[in-house]
Amino acid sequence: MAQDPLVGRTIAGYTIRKAVGEGGTAQVYLAEHPERGKVALKVLRPRLATDAVAVKRFLRESEFGARVLHPNVVRTFEFGEADGVQYLALEWAEGEPLETFMTRAGKLAPPVAANIVQQLGSALEEAHRAGIIHRDLKPANIMYDPATQTARLLDFGIARDSELPAEERLTRAGFFVGTLQYVAPEALSGELVGEQADVYSLAVIAYQLLTEVTPFPGKNPRELFQQLLTQDPIPLNQADRSVKFSARLEEVVMKGLARDRTKRWKTVTDFTTAFCDAANAEAEKKGFFSSLFHRE
Repeated sequence: MAQDPLVGRTIAGYTIRKAVGEGGTAQVYLAEHPERGKVALKVLRPRLATDAVAVKRFLRESEFGARVLHPNVVRTFEFGEADGVQYLALEWAEGEPLETFMTRAGKLAPPVAANIVQQLGSALEEAHRAGIIHRDLKPANIMYDPATQTARLLDFGIARDSELPAEERLTRAGFFVGTLQYVAPEALSGELVGEQADVYSLAVIAYQLLTEVTPFPGKNPRELFQQLLTQDPIPLNQADRSVKFSARLEEVVMKGLARDRTKRWKTVTDFTTAFCDAANAEAEKKGFFSSLFHRE
């Protein structure tokens, strides 16, 4: 395999050590900085350097990340262009993607799920307070450190400013952005979604933390698309017959997944508070309450 030409180079003071991840628009590297130590350096792919929309979206991700300062959000140090490279320097977060942890750990006890949901809800609350809708909340965009049970939100790549005029949007009307398993139904029409879209995505993650599966069984994008638009999600207590949750916990999660936004929790704070209360009450009732308990 050919050597990555960026490995070993120093860009804006960041010495690139190795590639650690990649997406459709950017490559992520472990880099070192003389003052900041280890950082994650996100670099826009060279082929997109002349794509005005790609560059604008990359810069918008950088700006949004810099606006949200919260313990459960991976910190943005700086961004810019150096040596012909568009870069974004991020705090190095210990742990692994929540997606990886979930695959290994399986179903989580309600209080452990509540601990993760509470942290994510707090991070999203701060983003919403800053006028930012994440729009791509999913386990792959969350870093989780099992040693400290810390969850941290990242990747504002398709976030939007809630105050941004419609004519300045980067997504064409009639198209949606996000990941089908986690995207709110209203986003499928390409409309400008609000805070309740993030509520929906957080509810999907809560559902998955408890059951290992997502609320719709579609096996391909076409099936999922149709189910999101026309069907109700599988009730929490029918997702895995081997586990049984309280009626209240099921009610809270399913309200977060309501297709009709007038029936959905209005804010992430409303959902997070209700979910944590229900999850911890269930744990106490069953006699295994412990914020440290989980199945490896």
